[in-house]
Amino acid sequence: MANTYTHPDPQEFNLISILRAIADPVRLELIRHLHQLGEANCSTLLGSRPKSSMSHHFQVLRESGILHTRIDGVNHRNTLRLDDLEKRFPGLMNAILAASSGGSRP
Repeated sequence: MANTYTHPDPQEFNLISILRAIADPVRLELIRHLHQLGEANCSTLLGSRPKSSMSHHFQVLRESGILHTRIDGVNHRNTLRLDDLEKRFPGLMNAILAASSGGSRP
């Protein structure tokens, strides 16, 4: 197990990668849940899903630039990179969060 994770620089964020990451309903649910919590460890976000499949979802979110994971002992603490995403793609995450929560429907 790695002691740290690699996270892309905001300049490396790719819109297509971000949209692909949020296109999965499980990952979109993780984003919404994490937005409400601010920071959470992986076990808080697992729900009833298998750890192995959730590891993949966390990896996709991390590699797209949406998620930052910090290792704290045996806990992996996750936060959304909202500030970095806002600088790179202004309004994107606000629109995604509003639309996914039913706050903005055409």
